[in-house]
Amino acid sequence: MNRILPTLAVILVVLFVLSLSFFTVDQRQSAVIFQFSEAKRVIKTPGFNFKVPLLQEVRYFDNRIQTIDAQSPARIQTIEKMNVKADSFIKWQIIDVERYYKAVGVNEAKAIDRLRNTVNNMLRDEFGKRTVQDVISGKRDEVMAKVRAVADADAARIGVKVIDVRIKRVELEDSTLTSVYERMQSERKAVANQLRAEGSAEAEKIKADADRQREVILADAYNTAQQLKGEGDGKAAAIYADAYGRNPEFYAFYKSLDAYKQSFSKKSDVLVVDPSSDFFKYMKNPKGNGK
Repeated sequence: MNRILPTLAVILVVLFVLSLSFFTVDQRQSAVIFQFSEAKRVIKTPGFNFKVPLLQEVRYFDNRIQTIDAQSPARIQTIEKMNVKADSFIKWQIIDVERYYKAVGVNEAKAIDRLRNTVNNMLRDEFGKRTVQDVISGKRDEVMAKVRAVADADAARIGVKVIDVRIKRVELEDSTLTSVYERMQSERKAVANQLRAEGSAEAEKIKADADRQREVILADAYNTAQQLKGEGDGKAAAIYADAYGRNPEFYAFYKSLDAYKQSFSKKSDVLVVDPSSDFFKYMKNPKGNGK
């Protein structure tokens, strides 16, 4: 019985030591074995591993892709001196655990602050070269590509890779919104005034062209009418001359009847003529011999 207790104690001590000697690395993690605060070995392969108990300790680092969301939108000024609020996020991953530990230790917040400051500074630089329209939609992809490249180069110094940098939204501040609305209103008014001026000029041009065409049409019509009238008068004169040549007495009779018709077209017409005038010769004597 006296031998069993010491044996059990030894076994328990051995088991305790063994429990301190073995550790497991998850597939989502990397592990670094430290001895007296000095990194001795980096383990990236998942599974069971051994360390010297009491002398060495293990620290774990997440090797998955992580996301940094902005605590609040960054206030940035464009080339037009207009303030916008940019809300962004960063995708990053630890790729060199030893370098990462030497740079920030186990303080992940330090690495996050560094990445966030780098991205915000680059956003300010790039937005400061562009207009509001460019940063909202026009050249956002180009801006993000430059920001990611610079942020990745800086992150590599601390053993981190920047996978992606994106802007979730860009909002205009109230003062900027007012300025943008006023500028849009001014631009719309200028366009409207220009369109009105162009419309008025086009209307005057159309009216002038219509007036010119009207005058040309009236002149052509008058010339045609005069020509037709002249031709008609000529034909009438020829007919009259032919009629007179065939029967002068009948022609004189016809002309007298036409004169009577014109003279007495109304009941109120009054004609004062000497009864012996030739005007009445066909009324007195249908034969027209004047007797």
